[in-house]
Amino acid sequence: MADEELEALRKQRLTELQAKHGDPSGDPTQQETKQREAEMRNSILAQVLDQAARARLSNLALVKPEKAKAVENYLIQMARFGQLGGKVSEQGLIEILEKVSQQTEKKTTVKFNRRKVLDSDEEDDDD
Repeated sequence: MADEELEALRKQRLTELQAKHGDPSGDPTQQETKQREAEMRNSILAQVLDQAARARLSNLALVKPEKAKAVENYLIQMARFGQLGGKVSEQGLIEILEKVSQQTEKKTTVKFNRRKVLDSDEEDDDD
């Protein structure tokens, strides 16, 4: 009885992990949905960006995929609400990149924790 319960728990945990990490051997309908979403994103971006801007965005996606995804989402949102007047040029994309960078800018701070260390020389100075 314990072996059967243990095996059932292992299978359940395995399916949870596969779902969490997007295992490619999982549900084919999920794969189709993801593929359709990617195709829709690409078609919208093809309509919104000119050739040089698309090249810049794809180069950015190679280096910083999370920033490229944020810019793509921003462009798609602007296109859906009709805030874009024509195709975005490379210079326009650079301006959008700067806006997104300012919004997502992380400020790094360095804090030094100085420890007081007893030095044997300090004790000898009293003599």
